[in-house]
Amino acid sequence: MVRKSAKIGLWFNKQSAEYLWGHGQNLFQLYLEEVLGHAGIPYARFDNAESLEAYAPDLIVVLHAGEKEEDLKRLEQWASRGATVISYGGLNRMAGRLGCRRVVIRDAVYADLSGLRLAEGIPVLRAVSSDPWTVIEEPVMPIQADGVLRRLRKNGAEAAKAVLKFPLGEGRLIRWNVDIPANIVMLQQGSGPVVQDGIPATDGTGAVDEGILKADDGCELDWDEDRLVTETGMPYFNIPYADWWREAIVRQLMEEADDLGLALPFLDYWPEGVNQVAMISHDSDFNIEEAGRTTLKVLKESGARSTWCMIEPGYSASLYEEIQAAGHELAFHYNALEQEDGIWSAEEFSRQLNVIRSTSGAEIVSNKNHYTRFEGWGEFYEWCEQNGIEADQSRGPSKKGNVGFPFGTCHPYYPIAQSDDRNRFYRVLQIGFLTQDLEHPTLSDVSVIAPFLEKVAEVRGVAHFLFHQQHIHNLEQVRNALSLAIETAKRLGYTFWTCEEITRWEQARRAAVLRIDADGTFIAENLPQGAVVRLPLNGENNGQLRMNMETRFGRPCAEMASVVNTAAE
Repeated sequence: MVRKSAKIGLWFNKQSAEYLWGHGQNLFQLYLEEVLGHAGIPYARFDNAESLEAYAPDLIVVLHAGEKEEDLKRLEQWASRGATVISYGGLNRMAGRLGCRRVVIRDAVYADLSGLRLAEGIPVLRAVSSDPWTVIEEPVMPIQADGVLRRLRKNGAEAAKAVLKFPLGEGRLIRWNVDIPANIVMLQQGSGPVVQDGIPATDGTGAVDEGILKADDGCELDWDEDRLVTETGMPYFNIPYADWWREAIVRQLMEEADDLGLALPFLDYWPEGVNQVAMISHDSDFNIEEAGRTTLKVLKESGARSTWCMIEPGYSASLYEEIQAAGHELAFHYNALEQEDGIWSAEEFSRQLNVIRSTSGAEIVSNKNHYTRFEGWGEFYEWCEQNGIEADQSRGPSKKGNVGFPFGTCHPYYPIAQSDDRNRFYRVLQIGFLTQDLEHPTLSDVSVIAPFLEKVAEVRGVAHFLFHQQHIHNLEQVRNALSLAIETAKRLGYTFWTCEEITRWEQARRAAVLRIDADGTFIAENLPQGAVVRLPLNGENNGQLRMNMETRFGRPCAEMASVVNTAAE
């Protein structure tokens, strides 16, 4: 028999949230919904305490609890009745009664999770901020404290433990000293809007302070602590921290379900037969048609399809036809670079996009900003929503020294708005890139290809390489680098998709309805074709499972052979 599935309830105190939003406070804890949605984990969110209690979840994850006495007593009651309650930071008024005190750390920390069961394979993780409790000398209850937060450096002084676990009646409360969902947001989107240049690297490889507002001005990583160099001396950000924080969340939920004798089925990231995805994109910039045809030739020889981001005025109709006939995607390349008379505005975004749509005859569903121009927080995503752009690729490195994972992720994700828009999710899938134009004289060399592909494969994300057509055409070494990147990715088991294909797949996954019935039965409705539902194994006899086991989230997972499913049309 397959074990019953764990019911996960997300608790969101809406009344308290409205008060905080009204005072300009972000509730990035809501990003947990994006984490679980992308991981394919079934859950139910509750803004009403009575509804949550009627659902009787096994695991209660706190999105926002509020700080009133009745809010905190409610959590204690839920745990005392047998639920496992998990909070990422917060609950600070409970510290004293639980035998702890709150301490203040104003700098970034690095979390060594090696003391936790879930930690196998997880590197030391950067957190932009933390909200730690420390245990008093004579605690009022036996408290389990695991993992270590270190100040400023991976080998820095210990500041606090990473996670605390408190027994409460028949259940327990687990409090992380890091607000993990908020830290994922800050790594991916920055700790605030882009309104000024970023801090440059002292070694001269990351001069982001050139007076152009762009995505990597909001990078939250440390030039010294978060980079490695290749054997040829190329520096790169080597760890997708946000993706590993996501892993930590999911792994813990699986462990807690195990401890309750329950299972936690999930919808795999990619369809059957796909382990991880590679993507090639191009920015047409000067629209040199000869360069476009050279690029077509190289791609045909390498056997890969790609995404062509077109800048105004674009190519001729005949070249557009050749690109589409070869199976490539036509996308938009918005130019807001002031040095080229570009304008950052909703009207200009719409005008340029309409030019590309009308001249190419293509639908155009994805975009990448020229020179990775970006400013503010969410206004750009609103322009995309208003103009039918469903995916963006602008979050990537603009300099030689910040290639790799400057935003901590290689996974597609939906960005979150700030408090003025009630921290909603923008309907624009973000798919960042790792590097551009390898072997260009001013950029990185091919020594980064293998480590990038290996790191992306560890978290099963998207390895996105950008190559400009003009450099493919004019520089033989760049042409060869493109071919080598494609060849290496194929050898390592990558499947090449366009940005539109990635977007359509992720949209189809998110459209599936995953839920746990009252009796603990996993139900999936509207599964896309090729979707794989997996079940983590716990060493017991798990019937109704296929034998094609794969490692997911650090544990062996089998494909579920029988899933209650209403198939997608």
